[in-house]
Amino acid sequence: MKNAIKTLEFTMEKGERYENRIPMRLWAEDDLPSEKMLMKGSGSLSDAELLSIIIGSGISGENSLEIARNLLSRCGNSLCELWKISVTDLQKIKGIGQKRAVKICAMFALARRRNESEVILKDKISRSNDAFEIFKALIGDLPYEEFWILLLNKANRIIKKVRISEGGVSGTVVDPKKIFEICLAHHATSIILGHNHPSGNLQPSEADTKITKKIRDCGLLLDIAVLDHIIVGDDRYYSFADEGSV
Repeated sequence: MKNAIKTLEFTMEKGERYENRIPMRLWAEDDLPSEKMLMKGSGSLSDAELLSIIIGSGISGENSLEIARNLLSRCGNSLCELWKISVTDLQKIKGIGQKRAVKICAMFALARRRNESEVILKDKISRSNDAFEIFKALIGDLPYEEFWILLLNKANRIIKKVRISEGGVSGTVVDPKKIFEICLAHHATSIILGHNHPSGNLQPSEADTKITKKIRDCGLLLDIAVLDHIIVGDDRYYSFADEGSV
């Protein structure tokens, strides 16, 4: 492989076509995905191959591609589940130490922020799917629950997005007093509630129904309407308004 690397360096200096540099049969297993990406583009790589590039070099007896395949297998070969995995859980995978775990999670965080920045916040929220797209970018792939609100003006235009609380895998605490303190401070005339179910189950729990009713009733006293409550689960959602529950 050392000779192959020297050949690669030489041909890069000469500016020869990449396809003519090193035969694929001479590539080390760890090098295959990155070399394949350079030659054919990212679209030619599998999820495992892309992940192996992030992982980098392998360990004794196991290359980076095998580590990536093992990691994906632990997540049911689902990228949605992979995005939810924590630094602690990543370190349980053979070949992934703390530094690699942090690196992988940092990559997920950047992708999440990119998704959030690409969400087109419409001037006016006119249907449940508009709110879902916003909440999905914020909390769609988190491994724990977070509760957010969208503050709206009289024209249903977004004033602000606010995280109210975060919790564990199965729940989070929501204080209506905090919600309406924020609403009054920003002169919101209506709000949309949103939280995620990391399990992917969209059905509202009894606690979800109770807190929705409690916040709605508090809003009636302050003349601040609760237009909807969106539950996000992977790429789907449940709307209390669509189901006639708000």
